[in-house]
Amino acid sequence: MSTTKLRNIGPKSAAWLRQVGLRSEQDLIAAGAVGAFMKVKRAGFKPSLNLLYSLEGALVGCHWQEVPEARRQQLVTEYETAVGELPAARGAQVAGPVHETRMQVDADDEATSEMRFSED
Repeated sequence: MSTTKLRNIGPKSAAWLRQVGLRSEQDLIAAGAVGAFMKVKRAGFKPSLNLLYSLEGALVGCHWQEVPEARRQQLVTEYETAVGELPAARGAQVAGPVHETRMQVDADDEATSEMRFSED
């Protein structure tokens, strides 16, 4: 069964799940609600906690609004604990240094059409 056919999972959520490698019900079961939610968040998407509740509802077979408040709090606590255990985000350099290459033609080399390149 694909993620688009799971209860509580709409087209946008299904697309997010596919993009993080969760393509079937078995994939979702293996990851769990919190694990799947974390994958989506770490991929750069901005899901609300409703996605977390929807994933839990899909796993237990109920509407996301029927997930008990105690279970919701437990899911949020599990998520916050899991996030706290992640290594700190590195300030990755977006791009390397820029080097310019300029063509120089020496006055005495114009006759021979010889060019030299230098880096600034």
